Amino acid sequence: MLIGIDGNEANIEKRVGVNQYAFELLKNIHKLQEEWKNKHKVIVYLSSSPQKDLPKENAQWKYKVILGQKLWVITKMMPRLLFDKEKPDVFFTPSHYIPPLSTVPRVCTIHDLGYLKFSGQFKRFDFWQLKYWTAISLFVSKAIIAVSNSTKRDIVRHYPFVSNKIKVTQHGYDKARFNTHINNKDVRRVKNKYSIVGDYVLFISTLKPSKNIEGLLGAWKLVLNDYPQHQLVIAGKKGWLYESIFKKVKKLKLEDKVVFTDFILEEEKPALIYGAKTFVLPSFWEGFGMDALTSMACGTPVVVSNIEALREVTGKAGVFVDPYKIKDIARGIKDVFSMDKNNYQDVVNKGLIQAEKFSWEDTARKTIKLLEQQSSV
Repeated sequence: MLIGIDGNEANIEKRVGVNQYAFELLKNIHKLQEEWKNKHKVIVYLSSSPQKDLPKENAQWKYKVILGQKLWVITKMMPRLLFDKEKPDVFFTPSHYIPPLSTVPRVCTIHDLGYLKFSGQFKRFDFWQLKYWTAISLFVSKAIIAVSNSTKRDIVRHYPFVSNKIKVTQHGYDKARFNTHINNKDVRRVKNKYSIVGDYVLFISTLKPSKNIEGLLGAWKLVLNDYPQHQLVIAGKKGWLYESIFKKVKKLKLEDKVVFTDFILEEEKPALIYGAKTFVLPSFWEGFGMDALTSMACGTPVVVSNIEALREVTGKAGVFVDPYKIKDIARGIKDVFSMDKNNYQDVVNKGLIQAEKFSWEDTARKTIKLLEQQSSV
């Protein structure tokens, strides 16, 4: 069987969210090829030359570069699936944007439908593209991957006609990198690089409205009343509609108490997480919550929104807060700060146990199995 995959989400230098999911999935499908190499071959379609860290080509794994930019899926990929002599037996897109027309069975991944509830947190074009293209992808796909049970329930609520096509395949994490065996020298190095002094709370994600960073800043102002020596580290690249975040910092006079790192290199993440007193993610919605998972794996307690997806990921290890109440976000952070050594270690241990339930290899293995089931062969 020939498996076709749209690899463009993975084929960028600075990966976040969906990009990281796509990259880890490709890497781990490639890693598991001893399990499938006698049955399948994989062709990964790209709009530009593959990044150096993508899996290497071999007899079972090839890249096909089809140069193009805007509307690549429709203008470049779709004609290949319609007219190429060598078509894949199944085509997988690890995002919402699948070719609308094809004779090849298609599978897509839906990460979340938060844009339907929070349309004002998106640029107008992005919102309409997400809304209508996602609906088309759900309709034409033979199978749909949801990254959490929470996302599956959202999909079924909005699009009940696809309920029988959905398979939940959760994210994983890299256990070789995110663990409790991180060298303290690496922690000191990353703290020095970003001028972090003493204890700090860590937020990691793209700067955009859904992450509720302005609410976090308001809560941090309250936390500083009791813990004036601590810093808040906001790690992530600028996304969209982020300007008000920096205005909020100035308004609250937090310039000396908040560190913005911009995009964080993957090799720096484990040390930055491991060195933090706690990780905080007060999002209005999430499809999964990958950085909450990696934080638990590094032994860092997590303070997260009391929303379905984050409860699913963190289980009994999460300290839950109401994202709409600044005082409650502050309460969650201070709860961690005020824990004695035994209680703090108990939360750490619960996080480590919870993190063990997730694996990128398991994600890749389930994805391969699903693709096998959809093939026209």
